[in-house]
Amino acid sequence: MKKTSGQEGLLLIQVLVFGSIAILFLVGLVSWVGLSIRAGRITIQRELALQIAEAGIDYYRWHLAHAASDYQDGTGGAGPYTHNFSDKDGNAIGQFILEITPPPIGSTLVTITSTGKINANANLQRKIRTQLAIPSIAKFAVVANADMRFGEGTEVFGPIHSNGGIRFDGLAHNLVTSSQTSYNDPDFDDCNNNSSFGVHTCANPDDPSPPAAVPSRPDVFEAGRQFPVPAVDFTGLTADLAQLKSDAQSNGKYFAASGGMGYRIVLRTDDTFDLYRINSLLSPPGSCSSSQSGWGTWSINTGGSSQTFLANHPFPVNGIIFVEDHLWIQGQINTARLTIASARFPDNPSTRTNITVNNDLTYTNYDGRDVIGLIAQNNFNVGLKSEDDLRIDAALIAQNGRAGRHSYSSSCGSEYIRSTLTLYGMIGTNQRYGFAYTNGTGYTTRNINYDANLLYGPPPSFPKTSDQYTTVSWEELK
Repeated sequence: MKKTSGQEGLLLIQVLVFGSIAILFLVGLVSWVGLSIRAGRITIQRELALQIAEAGIDYYRWHLAHAASDYQDGTGGAGPYTHNFSDKDGNAIGQFILEITPPPIGSTLVTITSTGKINANANLQRKIRTQLAIPSIAKFAVVANADMRFGEGTEVFGPIHSNGGIRFDGLAHNLVTSSQTSYNDPDFDDCNNNSSFGVHTCANPDDPSPPAAVPSRPDVFEAGRQFPVPAVDFTGLTADLAQLKSDAQSNGKYFAASGGMGYRIVLRTDDTFDLYRINSLLSPPGSCSSSQSGWGTWSINTGGSSQTFLANHPFPVNGIIFVEDHLWIQGQINTARLTIASARFPDNPSTRTNITVNNDLTYTNYDGRDVIGLIAQNNFNVGLKSEDDLRIDAALIAQNGRAGRHSYSSSCGSEYIRSTLTLYGMIGTNQRYGFAYTNGTGYTTRNINYDANLLYGPPPSFPKTSDQYTTVSWEELK
């Protein structure tokens, strides 16, 4: 039977319709494949641009490892600084462009912005910003070179470290570390064991003795505990003090021996300080005495001939004040960054100097704009005639001695017991620190708060715990 022309026409229409659909489908498929290829290529290019930007960061970290204070890429001129980036065959495939923001005076916090570009797509780039810093000793809330004990009720928010052992019976919100695997706890009498872990607790239930497994105690160590870890070099602080003296002589404020008992500095909010020479100290009243090493009232009479006003000085450009004598300090700063050190050279145990704070030493701003570092060659003292409610805003270091208060008995007058001591900053102490004693003398309430701003913005030229830059932050900008 023959097909009619109408049937042939219908078949042709069907062929055209389905053919057109097939063509449209193929065109769409080809376009989708093309778009996928282009998207894949762009993804690869974006990843390559990011890797090139990262290479810029790695390059400058390497550069700082060899020239720690060069923030101009070895050129001696202002940036930005462009470097070609080559593949394994030596063909240039892109560039990284660096912008370097040097650290504030006395800090080590370097900001590096790196932009990665590729030659295959001039319109595509990735930008990242990272901050590098050399960690200072101010990264710890408390750091010590001796066995330490933190009693019940103690709450510490910053990291704690000791080169000796640590007994911690309070609450530590940050990591607690020791350089000891185990030690003989001198305060074991109420803990039922002598040999203890490098970091241990007697908070119920007591830790077992080594070599038992170390129990998990998040009720005491919220961020955990680690031991042994490398020691912090307190001996090396001598070199840091010598460098501070040199820096003070070259671009800071340096004061040689006073010819009296020491100096008194009163900091002012107008970026100046008053300097006094101390002519005499208050004598211990009555039968007030002690056999403690270095004991004394460590207090001055600020009236009459007990002190002599010398001059009012502006804060130094580099923020470093160095006195080669004992020092008493008080006052308030406003948007200032200072490191104040006290030491005598050559270093001799019999002539080492102390820093004493008996009156409030405070910041105006608590956002990192204000910072004070106090470095004593021997002790950091709070004397007999200290304020009943004393506040100290500072990072404290006692290189060879301890941070604390001597023991004063009731025969020393009513000041043998004080009410409240508040420290906002950190403590670095070679020996065991303390501002109170178990017999009730000293400050009844001690509030020791870590200034988190010290982590990334320590006082000028503060002692470092490493000579290598570490990454503080990383973010992609574009």
